[in-house]
Amino acid sequence: MNEERKRKADQATASSERFQHKKSLGQNFLTSDVVPRWLTEAGQVTAADIVLEIGPGTGALTKSLLATGATVIAVEADERAVAILETTFAQAIAAGTFKLHHADARALDVTSLGLTNGKFKVVANIPYYLSGFLLRTLLEGSAQPTTLVFLMQKEVVARIARDPKESILSLSVKAFGEPKYIKTVTRGHFNPPPKVDSAILQITNISRDNFTDAAEPAIFFNLLHLGFGQKRKQLLSNFTHLYDRETLQGIFETVGIPADVRAETIPLATWLELTHILKTIPTKSTAS
Repeated sequence: MNEERKRKADQATASSERFQHKKSLGQNFLTSDVVPRWLTEAGQVTAADIVLEIGPGTGALTKSLLATGATVIAVEADERAVAILETTFAQAIAAGTFKLHHADARALDVTSLGLTNGKFKVVANIPYYLSGFLLRTLLEGSAQPTTLVFLMQKEVVARIARDPKESILSLSVKAFGEPKYIKTVTRGHFNPPPKVDSAILQITNISRDNFTDAAEPAIFFNLLHLGFGQKRKQLLSNFTHLYDRETLQGIFETVGIPADVRAETIPLATWLELTHILKTIPTKSTAS
């Protein structure tokens, strides 16, 4: 078994070395079959699923996803990787179980890929520099996945799913789903090895159920940026840039928020309650 794993790892490494890795694309390809299996299991992928994979590279994860019987829709920016994928998965492409798009994930519109709200999953090993952008795009978009699994920088996954102190990033994720730190993936599983370790982030139960209308998400994110704008200041002081202090003091007392609290100690439920209340309160700009 160990010899078979080594053979597969050598094959994956050889494929990833067919061209020079582009730093501009943040390319760090998986060279072991165990990590793709971990990602696939974290996504709970079955034959009934449609899975969006972003940046498949030379196809280590793609192979694992296809082995479940799922239909995989992949978006790859590097035309050299596209050429390898077209050869490696020619049979799956012909069968319609693997659909490959040569495109930049930064211009990603999942609806243009035929994906609809609540009808697909996302499982991907993504470039570190795109993690925040892709989380926003996929969680806040009009067509949300049911489950999202990303292989990302370890410290970022910990900040989202383990840190007792909240941040704009952690609250932005938790507003739409339930994040979980699944497993640490050391840098030796990649070619070239990144400078830091990675971790698997799983987000389940993705929805907009925390918001009562279409206007609330924008208000929620505006409050987050306002509250975290000056982290050393108290939340009340930060909010006074937009709302009347006396009005805020009354709201804080009603909700049960201490006057001296800071943004990082406020849980999601309280942020949502503030969103529901403050959407009805005129801001300083509208009041004038």
